[in-house]
Amino acid sequence: MNWFRFSDFKLFVVFCLFQFSCYLAFAQKQFNVLDWKADVSVNTYLLQQMQSQYNQREIKFVSALASNSSTETYIKNIRTKFKDLVGKLPQRADLAAETTGTIRKDSYRIEKIVYQSFENHHVTANLYIPNGKGKFPAVLLFCGHEDLAKATESYQKTAILLAKHGFVVFVIDPISQSERVQLTDDSGKALTRGSTTEHTLLNLSSNLLGTSAAAYELFDNTRGLDYLLSRPEVDATKIGCTGNSGGAMQAIYFAAFDDRVKVVAPCSYLASRAYTFATTGAADGCAQIPTEGLAQLEMSDYLIAAAPKPILVLAGRYDFIAYNATLDSYADLQKVYKSLGAEEKLSIFTVDDGHGISKPKRERVVQWFRKWFYNDEKKIEEQIGEVETDVDLFATKTGKVSTSYKNEINIAQQNIKLFNDKKSDRLSFAKKSKAEKVKTINRLLTLNPDIRDVDAETVGEVIAKNISFKKIVIRKVDEVPMPILVYYPALKPTKVLIWLSDKGKNHLADSASLVKAHLQQGYALIIADLPGMGETADKISENDPKYFDVSYRNAILGLHVGKPLVGLQTSAVLNLIKFVTQEKSLTNLPIEINAEGTAGISALHATFLKDNVAKLNLFGVLKSYKETIDTPLTKNRYVTVIPNVLSYYDLPDIINWIGDKRVSVR
Repeated sequence: MNWFRFSDFKLFVVFCLFQFSCYLAFAQKQFNVLDWKADVSVNTYLLQQMQSQYNQREIKFVSALASNSSTETYIKNIRTKFKDLVGKLPQRADLAAETTGTIRKDSYRIEKIVYQSFENHHVTANLYIPNGKGKFPAVLLFCGHEDLAKATESYQKTAILLAKHGFVVFVIDPISQSERVQLTDDSGKALTRGSTTEHTLLNLSSNLLGTSAAAYELFDNTRGLDYLLSRPEVDATKIGCTGNSGGAMQAIYFAAFDDRVKVVAPCSYLASRAYTFATTGAADGCAQIPTEGLAQLEMSDYLIAAAPKPILVLAGRYDFIAYNATLDSYADLQKVYKSLGAEEKLSIFTVDDGHGISKPKRERVVQWFRKWFYNDEKKIEEQIGEVETDVDLFATKTGKVSTSYKNEINIAQQNIKLFNDKKSDRLSFAKKSKAEKVKTINRLLTLNPDIRDVDAETVGEVIAKNISFKKIVIRKVDEVPMPILVYYPALKPTKVLIWLSDKGKNHLADSASLVKAHLQQGYALIIADLPGMGETADKISENDPKYFDVSYRNAILGLHVGKPLVGLQTSAVLNLIKFVTQEKSLTNLPIEINAEGTAGISALHATFLKDNVAKLNLFGVLKSYKETIDTPLTKNRYVTVIPNVLSYYDLPDIINWIGDKRVSVR
């Protein structure tokens, strides 16, 4: 046998594996129903919804430019809508601010500051103070997603340049960065791969409670301004804010929220929600807030809300933040400032570089603040040597708030507290009538109940393991088409069984033992792919693994437009029920649903909404949203998010309302 070399054996194994994979692919594809690239269907649908919302926003925006007064009304409406979007912020605590150290330089000093935003939640920061007698104008500097946060070299250089030119500068560490990592082990070691991952996971559980990572950052920043205004060196009438990248998004939100800021200069982030979602997709969890699209708020609107305050937009022509989208948003600003007769207060500075607050941008930022706070437009030239290390700038003893403060409450723990605080709200909601509950659930899921029939198109047939399935496409106006497989028994069926799985209908149809067990009982069998599952599941390659979720881009886009995936999927289950009731051979039969994994959440909602579901069997379904709050590191949970649901109910509540006779949890 020495003629059979090991290399030949390896080739033989590879060939066998290839053949087997081809067989599996064929076995799966034979159950496909849709004749297009269905993996883009959900994303395409959501983008169309978003574009419709922003088309309506554009009509209102153009109308607002008709006069000075209509523009001012538009601005007031944005401010109101944004505050509604942010929701209720935590209760303010005593700042209990500490200066834990000082670094003295030739023309300025750096104080290391720790303050509380809410009770036992500490914020670390550095305060740059010019030498000489104040009071000085002050600038809040918000950090992008660099892990070093306030110690990032370009941020230090920005703060130093401002301090050397007569500004007090407050550089605040955001949550999840530098000393403020929230999800850590007992030694303070981060449990995620970086700030954008942690932001996203914290945002998920926050959304269930009606808040967001962006809202927590905004709250920390407003409390930072509270501290800044307490300093005797600061002129409270002359406050500016700037930020780079994710810090620019913080500055953009801050401009719309806090009227104490008088001059704004975001760097390397202003773009367009519509363009970004349509091209690169969702950013990390702190960069957007659910229902912005539903509220018809574009990114430019947050800066418009600050008009006619002086605004400088800084951009890199070769930034991954699309420069054409920056120009589109800037054009909106120009129209508003022209309507208000304040065109001289708006400017854009573009550099032939990429992402970040580079030397030319830093010089222009300082010149901009000097213009408005010192009436001085002289050119600024940066001459800065070495900067401090991150350790030198630490404000806590251990370099981590989690290990420096025994009673530190991180965002995950705050969300548990918030869940407990909302218990009375859930108890009150539980006492409401079913009609009132249905109305609220329809609103939370953006369901549009109607009595119209669904369109069912039979597009083929597949025989697998001696079982014949009809291939049917279920359609309803303004919804994602749903592929289903239907087995009709030869004799009058005794029941209609609907099988749903987050693994997809092909996984179920390919299981001969599972299918035959039901068919032997004379059931009609429907196996369906809910939107975002099976044939319509998004490509994994479209979802960055750092977000811990294979449905991330569609889940976030759905939240943006006010159509959470749970809502799309619940509507699809209701359409299946409608299909059964209008199908002559199935009408008047009892309906039973088996739902596996995340498909169970939409099946649960549909069962509550429709009394004609006789039985629901749940397999491996999320036990409660409380479980998500308690375990924020769990993957693939964005598909389950309903914004602010925990102000009304948790999943066990729905099970209780339906009753044990109709729901079985296995």
